[in-house]
Amino acid sequence: MSKSSTITDPQGLGEQVFTSIPPGEILLEEFMKPLGITQNRLARDIDVPVSRIAGVVKGDRAITADTALRLAQFFATSPEMWMALQSDYDLRIARLASGREIESRVRPLAA
Repeated sequence: MSKSSTITDPQGLGEQVFTSIPPGEILLEEFMKPLGITQNRLARDIDVPVSRIAGVVKGDRAITADTALRLAQFFATSPEMWMALQSDYDLRIARLASGREIESRVRPLAA
């Protein structure tokens, strides 16, 4: 179960904003825990440093293309799935941080 939740718009407009679930939380909660896989085992089995897995799980590190390939091979998923999770997370965080400012400062190209 995700620890992320719905919050009120931090800019005070009363809109609902869905916080993004970090890809590492999905990795931990939907893959590792149900299968009883530790961070140490996963790191060993996909041939990466434990610090890489720990960083992803903690949300301190992004899933790279290399990590996506390894996770996909190990869990029989696709690397695109892992990259999409990371991309979606990054975009949501960017929108929360500066989306309104960008919308107000950057005008669309006139047709």
